[in-house]
Amino acid sequence: MSLKSCHYQTLVVASSNPGKVEEFVDFLAPLQFQVLAQPEGMQIEEHGITFAENARLKALEVATRTGYMALADDSGLCVDALGGEPGVYSSRYASNDQQRIEKLLTALEGIRERSAHFSSALCLAMPQNEVLLEVEGICRGVITNVPRGDHGFGYDPIFEVLDKGLTFAEMSSEQKRACGHRGKAFSLLEPKLKQLVMAK
Repeated sequence: MSLKSCHYQTLVVASSNPGKVEEFVDFLAPLQFQVLAQPEGMQIEEHGITFAENARLKALEVATRTGYMALADDSGLCVDALGGEPGVYSSRYASNDQQRIEKLLTALEGIRERSAHFSSALCLAMPQNEVLLEVEGICRGVITNVPRGDHGFGYDPIFEVLDKGLTFAEMSSEQKRACGHRGKAFSLLEPKLKQLVMAK
């Protein structure tokens, strides 16, 4: 299916996370899409074992159910000392951001090796079960001993980006986009998305 045969001006971000949707609204602004969040109350079962599998599941489901092109991100924090946890279960690690942070810091008590990385898998899909693009971006860093900063969401206050000396929560949105996992993933997606739009 070509973009011309669908509502290519509208793109649905396959997420119910307001912070994540806001990031993609900023990313997509130069491309002049009408960006929508997925319909309120829409629940999608994430049963993939990798970020890429979950992103594909979400993008295809939202595209099919809304009739619009859908962009899904599945991302999470992988901590080396915890065998890659919480990984694909990052958003389900506890009930809310504060509890997730507290649980992770508790799990790392007394552990000096605190290297970790954030991974973001993006999938762009069209209705009728068609995947257009898939990419993945990674940002490496360490888990701090205490939360720092009041920007961002999720694990941002305890993830210090490698060689930056700042957590995501201490960065401006521009800084986070430049070095963050979603920003890196989108930088891979953007030129391909532009080509699709130009070929409509």
